[in-house]
Amino acid sequence: MSVPYETAAYEPPESPESPEEHLMRLLGRALNSFELPDETIRQLDCALAHDGSLHSAHHSAGLHRETYRHTWLLADGSALTLWELVHNTTPGGEPRHEVYVDEEELRATTARLALPPDTPDFELPVQVQLSPVPTPRHTYVPDASADHARRLLRRAENPDRPDGELAARLTTASAHQITQAFGGPCRAARARIGFSLYEHAFLLGDGAEVSLWEVEHTATPDGRHMCEVYASEDTARRAMERRAAQVS
Repeated sequence: MSVPYETAAYEPPESPESPEEHLMRLLGRALNSFELPDETIRQLDCALAHDGSLHSAHHSAGLHRETYRHTWLLADGSALTLWELVHNTTPGGEPRHEVYVDEEELRATTARLALPPDTPDFELPVQVQLSPVPTPRHTYVPDASADHARRLLRRAENPDRPDGELAARLTTASAHQITQAFGGPCRAARARIGFSLYEHAFLLGDGAEVSLWEVEHTATPDGRHMCEVYASEDTARRAMERRAAQVS
């Protein structure tokens, strides 16, 4: 006969896991994780949030089966689900964990388990609620983004360039986008000196977005090219005005 599923058997971690930690823990315990498509793993590498919940359970005569639904929110706003099957092969035996991308494959595997056919499953209503993540403002490109941020800060020559906490956060960047911002010093100053302003937008591992503002100019005593980096657009534009005023 069926017995009520004890929710205590599936305890969430004491502290919140990152999407990457959640995935690694799932893959680490699944016996068939090597069968997952490489493309699925690549998509999950850039996940912004995740949710894991019990989908269904079946207990009978010392045998048990539970299925869990693990859903990740991806950087492009779509969702990807993996199905985890937990069961034992002998009464009271150790649980086995398997993971599937296709729900139909999960059902086929479940049907082969040695559980009495006259004992029905029970389904738990599941409403996946992902942690709220704002829609990204930029179209990001997954790349060596943390290294890009490090190199950008390294070539900045202004002493008030971002460092410390912001630099540490940028080590988690998973994607970035570079766009040119227009407008700046007066036309007369621009005619004599080259000014360019770029926004380097980064998508961090926790889903947050951070931008660095790069000022490139030739407002130097010998006319050489100089790079400055600031944490905000306003600060960068004020620096451009100061540089233009110095050579006016």
